[in-house]
Amino acid sequence: MEWIQKEIQLRPYPRGFHLITETIYEEVPEIRDWACGQLQVFMKHTSASLSLNENADPSVRVDFESFFNRTVPENAPYFTHIYEGSDDMPAHLKAALLGYDVQLPIKDGHLHLGTWQGVYLGEHRNHGGGRRLLLTAWGKKLNS
Repeated sequence: MEWIQKEIQLRPYPRGFHLITETIYEEVPEIRDWACGQLQVFMKHTSASLSLNENADPSVRVDFESFFNRTVPENAPYFTHIYEGSDDMPAHLKAALLGYDVQLPIKDGHLHLGTWQGVYLGEHRNHGGGRRLLLTAWGKKLNS
């Protein structure tokens, strides 16, 4: 059993949902040598999220943003955590609803995702900055 753990910093993304699957592949090239395993991607922030969803049609990501903005609106009069701006408390709630990590299977040197699946970064702040991820992979090498 092999283990790899890396902390990476993503470039800053604008508010919305963004595919980061290719970035994950680039940051953990070692999985190309593995027959099977798991990759955990953990978000080290409480106002951004990770999820797995549609990777082909960008309108899905637009609809995600629209849905969550209606579900958790900014400037709601009942929010008391407003010190960091009107987008902060809604960002925490959106991240809590979606989650801070994804667990991805590794098979034959690739992330074994469905045909239309990709990893989303949900950036829920207007100016969230570069987000940090902890990537932890474990598995069995090919031909071992």
